[in-house]
Amino acid sequence: MNKWYMVRRWITSQFQRLSGKHVITAVLAYAVISWVLLRLAGEQALTSPFVDYIYYLLVTASTVGYGDMSPTTTAGKWIVALFVIPCGLSIFAIGVGRLAGITIEYWRKGLLGRRSIDVAGHILILGWNESRTLHLIDMLLHEEKDKRPIVLCVRADIENPLPKEIDFVRTASFTDETAMSRAGVSDADCIIIDNPEDDITFAAALFCASKNPDVHILAYFQEEVLASLLKTHCPNAECIPSVSVEMMAKSAVDPGSSELHHELLNTRKGMTQYAVTYPGDAQYTTVEALFLRMKKEHDATLIGFRRDSNVRLNPPLDQEIKPNDLLFYIADERVSDFKWD
Repeated sequence: MNKWYMVRRWITSQFQRLSGKHVITAVLAYAVISWVLLRLAGEQALTSPFVDYIYYLLVTASTVGYGDMSPTTTAGKWIVALFVIPCGLSIFAIGVGRLAGITIEYWRKGLLGRRSIDVAGHILILGWNESRTLHLIDMLLHEEKDKRPIVLCVRADIENPLPKEIDFVRTASFTDETAMSRAGVSDADCIIIDNPEDDITFAAALFCASKNPDVHILAYFQEEVLASLLKTHCPNAECIPSVSVEMMAKSAVDPGSSELHHELLNTRKGMTQYAVTYPGDAQYTTVEALFLRMKKEHDATLIGFRRDSNVRLNPPLDQEIKPNDLLFYIADERVSDFKWD
């Protein structure tokens, strides 16, 4: 018994070392040899028609054994007992094992960020700042539910922190063309760059702008020098400065300011600031008319607008609003059904 067990282990180990082509060849050889042997044994019912033979072979090799088809001759029974069943079990087990291994490897590649992402029009996040990045993703998932997918690309040696909710790519550099191509940098709709090192943020922003000139780039900088330099090279990039010091100074003079700003930025708490584009085919209007309509119909407060890259907060009531102006407003939730006429 021990010798037979050792022989089975040896056969199995040899099968596991076979390449994919060799496994396919072994399966075809097994099917052909089994058919020839059963045919020579006079098992006409098992070998004809061919579809019945394939059905019998699969049922037998997988140990299902329905019993609706079985050998009737003595030679056929010996062939099935000594060749068809033992070889079929080995090949079936190897095939299932290979399939499971391929599936697990595919899943592991996604978890480790080694797989190419088949996505477009997505939000691409470059950088990893632990809880801060997780909070950023959480807010984006809340805002972009069933809209734009999210892809996280990091240099850190981590696994996908949210495998069921986002795609994940790991790279050694944010200027690596192969890795960034796997992250879909050329097809991204928005790229958020948030790194502890400003120089890496700057290089990543330039690289992304070269690969996707029309993409909306958001880059976080701790120092304003590189932020200004990036705006020189990439006018469409939106640089987000660190406002921690300014926030402390503001709260010291006007207590509660930090709480106010936090609520305006938090999509899960209280009133939040949103933006919407005034349609290009809409009629010219005024701040007063738009303010009253938004407040009355949606309980939203118009606080400003942007035109030609210039933001105007708390504009006068007689200020004209033109088509394609970007409007900023405060509301409990994003309003998706504005009626402009």
